[in-house]
Amino acid sequence: MESIRFAIIGCGAIAQKHVAALGRIGNAKLVGAFDIDSRAAGSFSEKYSVPVFDNIEDLVEKTDPHVLDILTPSGSHGENILDLIRFNRHFVVEKPLALRLDQIDGILDECDRRGLKIYVVKQNRFNPPIQKLKEAIDRRRFGRLVLGTVRVRWCRPQGYYSQKPWRGTWAFDGGVLTNQASHHIDMLIWLMGDVESVMAKTATRLVNIEAEDTGIAILKFKNGALGVIEATTATRPKDLEGSISILGEKGSVEVGGFFMNELKTWNFAEPIEADADIFKTHGKVPEELGWNHTEFFKDVVRSINEVKKGLIDGIEGRKSVELINAIYESAETGSEVALRFAPKKCRLGHEYDSTNLKWKTVV
Repeated sequence: MESIRFAIIGCGAIAQKHVAALGRIGNAKLVGAFDIDSRAAGSFSEKYSVPVFDNIEDLVEKTDPHVLDILTPSGSHGENILDLIRFNRHFVVEKPLALRLDQIDGILDECDRRGLKIYVVKQNRFNPPIQKLKEAIDRRRFGRLVLGTVRVRWCRPQGYYSQKPWRGTWAFDGGVLTNQASHHIDMLIWLMGDVESVMAKTATRLVNIEAEDTGIAILKFKNGALGVIEATTATRPKDLEGSISILGEKGSVEVGGFFMNELKTWNFAEPIEADADIFKTHGKVPEELGWNHTEFFKDVVRSINEVKKGLIDGIEGRKSVELINAIYESAETGSEVALRFAPKKCRLGHEYDSTNLKWKTVV
């Protein structure tokens, strides 16, 4: 298989996991990086011995990457991809794909036109407990699904948001639902199926930000099951959990820990032989840095080399953003929102124009 070359765009904290993950894959290579902050780029290069470049044109010309790995702030993803698509490279992008649905649809259309692949980093789908949970659902061990619940009870004090001015803004980040809980929301959709409608409430309780630090949503899935999303960064004084529970007529499973990384409950009315050792064989995510990122990148490399669909492509990445937009729409209007829908009141991806006293789209 061909060795796939990756170039990183954005040398922030998350980049260390991408470096570690790519370093473990024999047919993947990190060939260069770029960041608009020259100090961040310099520190990255010194720490990881990766060449950095003053501009993206030089990066692409001199390293000839197969994939551009977008690790910029959330609200910049869409604009970055639309700008870089001229280089005709595949994309990996940290969640979310973009904040606005119209921007995502434009990206997907243009990638299709150019024959480019795009992969959204949802690394927790590869967690061993989650993989076995997905397998049990696919084998219909639960029977009829009844209820799916995610709980994100994390602590993010004011200092976290003040550290980066884009955090907690509608234009470039959103709140707990868009940022911290987006992996859990993606997981709920992946395991429970497509969402028919949502009702939601949000609040900003303990920090001074534009968006919410607390949100709840009630979902109705197309298969008739219900779902609950509970997410907050107002847990004090420290993080509590990041979990998912799936209940069906023949079984109940909970995966807890901080990031859906530890199996807590595995009960089925009709046990199979493998259930006896499930906590030993698939109970936890290995502790090495970026382990599940490694599994994600293996899937990306395999998808490119074998010319087949990756587990989390652009279409999959769109689903969680659509639901998050619908949650905000419901919270804003006080009404149940059906999916698919066109946002009217959702402020995500917009900023306030204080001159004309209205919200405007961020280009």
